[in-house]
Amino acid sequence: MEVANILHMTEGIGDSSYAKNSLFQQKVILATKSITCEAISALYHSLSTWETIRIAELGCSSGPNTYLPVLQLIHTIREKCTENGQKLPEFHVFFNDLPGNDFNTIFRLLTTFYEDLKKQNMRSEDGLFDPPNCFVAAVAGSFYTRLFPSKKLHFVHSSYSLHWLSQVPDGIENNKGTIYASSTSPSSVLKAYSKQYKRDFATFLKYRSEELVKGGRMVLAMPGKENEHHLSNVCRFMLEPLAIALKDLVTEGSIEEEKMDSFNVPTYSPSPAEIQYVVEKEGSFTIDLLRTLEHQMDSSCEGYNEAQSVRAFAQPLLVSHFGDDNKLMDVVFNKCREIYANTMAKEKNIFTNVIVSLIKS
Repeated sequence: MEVANILHMTEGIGDSSYAKNSLFQQKVILATKSITCEAISALYHSLSTWETIRIAELGCSSGPNTYLPVLQLIHTIREKCTENGQKLPEFHVFFNDLPGNDFNTIFRLLTTFYEDLKKQNMRSEDGLFDPPNCFVAAVAGSFYTRLFPSKKLHFVHSSYSLHWLSQVPDGIENNKGTIYASSTSPSSVLKAYSKQYKRDFATFLKYRSEELVKGGRMVLAMPGKENEHHLSNVCRFMLEPLAIALKDLVTEGSIEEEKMDSFNVPTYSPSPAEIQYVVEKEGSFTIDLLRTLEHQMDSSCEGYNEAQSVRAFAQPLLVSHFGDDNKLMDVVFNKCREIYANTMAKEKNIFTNVIVSLIKS
């Protein structure tokens, strides 16, 4: 599976779009706001010159969540400048995602973003903060490659993106009857997923270290797990109903068993220990903060919202593997809805997220 050419969230602002079905991801951004703002504040105090700050939002997707972290960062800098009687810097903001991302929706929301900046009542020496002093650009490409010129970025933020791998791990042909690193997967499959994650995360750190200035900061949030001996509740909640739905379709003869057995989602939720291991081994960053954060998923009794959330990210992957069949997709996610309503909604779903704040050495 060529992940970089296939993976993207469902575009637009319709009922199945990521923009309409990413409330949980928004809650994670809001819950990690204090960590993000503390990191940008520390960066502000460490820089000798502050005429321009360059921020990269990696894995930005599309919709309201895209701009939310940037608004938080600019608001924090505004407060620091006000406290110290300094002029606001120019902001250069780069939104990155894979080429298939819905960048059109991002730019359609740009006017709203500038209006939100005005509402923050930002001020410079000349009066009201002028939104054009915040320059926005899109950068299409995998964050497992170089994206920016050397030593130009000051701050990198990414939320709920780094669990996506650059590829489906090699050697997991025996992961039958499921579509991810699940409780029924052989130990060799779990090790393969972990190995692929560590390789990808090390690559990510290597390229960001080349793009960030010395002392630059990164705050990364992703679905995770308490330790390497546990499995991710986020993965289970999001992917197990989909796996069950696909198995039902195999039983009904709607899809071939071999076709399902060869479908694996390229996602992995790491533990803090795995993140620490990669950061220390790669060597370009020091860890300022590393912690887990638990969230409870508010399940609906109908299961519709949960199924739509899964459809927002899973449908492009399914279409690539099983074919562009709208009727089949409707059947798959109707089954998911029933599974959520009849089973998952009755459980207490506590999700573990991992947040790491890093400093470029």
